Amino acid sequence: MIDPPIISAKELSRHYRVAEKSPGLMGSLRALWGGRNRVIVAVDNVSFSIQPGEIVGFLGPNGAGKTTTLKMLSGLIYPSSGTAEVLGYVPWERADPFRRQFALVMGQKNQLWWDLPASDSFELHREIYSLPKDRFRRVMGELVELFGVAKLLRQPVRELSLGERMKMELIACLLHEPRVLMLDEPTIGLDVVAQQTIQRCLREYNQSKKATILLTSHYMRDVEALCQRVLVITNGKLVHDGPLAGIVQRFGAYKQVRLQFAGEAIPPGLRLPDSATVMGSVVDLSVSRDMVSETISGILEQFPVTDLTVSDPPLEEVVARYFQESASGAGA
Repeated sequence: MIDPPIISAKELSRHYRVAEKSPGLMGSLRALWGGRNRVIVAVDNVSFSIQPGEIVGFLGPNGAGKTTTLKMLSGLIYPSSGTAEVLGYVPWERADPFRRQFALVMGQKNQLWWDLPASDSFELHREIYSLPKDRFRRVMGELVELFGVAKLLRQPVRELSLGERMKMELIACLLHEPRVLMLDEPTIGLDVVAQQTIQRCLREYNQSKKATILLTSHYMRDVEALCQRVLVITNGKLVHDGPLAGIVQRFGAYKQVRLQFAGEAIPPGLRLPDSATVMGSVVDLSVSRDMVSETISGILEQFPVTDLTVSDPPLEEVVARYFQESASGAGA
């Protein structure tokens, strides 16, 4: 028997009405007696469902509607139309049992008291959620060990590094053991080491607590490390719902070929496309997948190659191409 989805959205939409003013003094005067309004469609008839325990990536360019969707699913804002259920509740009804079972983490928003140690904010969190002291101490101990921040608990938050603060923010959101975790750019601004630490901790939390995670991130390393399934949204519309590999297969229609030639420069007579990159005796080529063997064979037959690598393009490039094609299709 298949479990019911823990998150479901059906034709979810959110529209904003914004005032438009003509430039200059006369435009300001006209606006006083009723100006023109323009409707912005932030989310447009989005539908999807997520099963318990899944980690799903939510991708899209800036302004695509990702954060707006998360705010509706967490009950912070009302939709203009459509329905949604999270943990069996309608989010914007803000039922107390619902609020005790989910957490929303926004990488650009702080919930910790800046001048106090993080442990003091954790105590406030315990009071807000009415957590029993024994349960609070047990969970906090597990999370502090998981994130490796035991020596930082009594240090004022303002003295912590960005990566250390993000760990504390995540701990604060996990103290009540949420079943659903919505993460909006949780590793924004972090260095590679801090990103990897956050990724590992989220993976372990998902495995140990069977928590469901919906993650937005511009760092494709986050998505590759954590998500097998992705939702892609562009111009407010959901344009892909499926395996991450499906995007790569569809839009990664080329391979990256790197050739190292003998000597200090490329051989005379080697013809290269305009898109090729040359650094000394090293050449980087983008080659169609079905032409890789033929291209490499032709070069090896004529020129001395000392090293050769063939790889897929970076996921960032593949997803960027997906966004561009989806946006052009939406505007057509």
